[in-house]
Amino acid sequence: MREVAVIGAGSTVFGELWGKSFRSIGIEAGAKAMADAGLSGSEIDGIYFGNMSASRFINQTHTDALVADYTGMATRNVPAVRTEAGGASGAVAFRQAVMAVASGMQDVVIVGGAEKMTDMDDDSINMVMNSTTDAEWEAGMGVPLASIYAMIARRMIHEGIATREGIAACAVNSHFHGEFNPDAQFRKAIKLESVLKSGPTCDPLTVFDGAPISDGASAVILCPLEDAKKYTDKYVKVAAVSQASDTLAMTQRQSFTSFAATKVAAADAYRTAGITAADIDVAEVHDDFTVAGVMALQDLGLYKNGGEAFLDGSTRFDSGKTAVNTSGGLKAKGYPIGAAGVSQIAELYQQLTGTADKRQVRDAKYGLAQSAGGTGSAVAVSILEAI
Repeated sequence: MREVAVIGAGSTVFGELWGKSFRSIGIEAGAKAMADAGLSGSEIDGIYFGNMSASRFINQTHTDALVADYTGMATRNVPAVRTEAGGASGAVAFRQAVMAVASGMQDVVIVGGAEKMTDMDDDSINMVMNSTTDAEWEAGMGVPLASIYAMIARRMIHEGIATREGIAACAVNSHFHGEFNPDAQFRKAIKLESVLKSGPTCDPLTVFDGAPISDGASAVILCPLEDAKKYTDKYVKVAAVSQASDTLAMTQRQSFTSFAATKVAAADAYRTAGITAADIDVAEVHDDFTVAGVMALQDLGLYKNGGEAFLDGSTRFDSGKTAVNTSGGLKAKGYPIGAAGVSQIAELYQQLTGTADKRQVRDAKYGLAQSAGGTGSAVAVSILEAI
């Protein structure tokens, strides 16, 4: 197996992009990634694309062919593959692409993720998002995604695993970093009190505990590590990619306060990379709801108590400890579902190449991305290493 490098990355602004189409934002992110890697596009011999539900958001299926067509790569018959794993769709696309390059089947590939969500009304959007849970036994029974995460939060508080303040502090951390990210949907810091006193959604969670509905796209370029210098002097090594699954419905699991798939994928990734959680300098974790961010820190072994780490500022980029969601996370940067996992990789690439500007983590060597589909039924964990 060959070692793999990330040699370029690009993203659109995330937010309510009413003046842009699904295909235009995908092309924009891809073009930025190729320019960053110094490629013309003729070098690309594979396309991997994460998208959760264009078929329902914009009535477009077969998005892999759409991407190949509108990037001009269909004229060269470049193969394109679309992956779907709920919120982990982009992260799974990244893993598939890494495996293709590592195996030697392809040499230079582009990994993209995109979602155009804001053209629908809120109720319809939430119905699509709820379909990432068990549609028959959860959403179909009146227990939508937000309610499940609210029950997780309530159970964590009841068992003393987290406090309400610690859960809310995840949002404060993400918004603190989002202020420094020009691509973020929300570029404004918030106070803990604002999260706690914002309008209720599902008790104990409030409006500020959930990630926004967003449009956006991200892309990264991969090639064999040994060939990276042919294209650029700015690249990072893919130290590990791992994925694990769990039951679709939370009711079938032993624990309501931990995602087993995160623990399994993380353990495999640490083992493959030859490091431990203590070596991670910066992490992008899946905070579609604040309680998921808290749980991720604990499941990944980054902090014993995720809520306390968010509360005391340990997770900030300038703390000298493991920085978390320096992009602004899903909560502040935005959550175009299919783009989320690729966007995490793009942020780590910037951090490990020292190009993250005002939110730069000092001397970052290892970066970790954790992306979850549904309520942790599909989880991908990737580790990148600075060269």
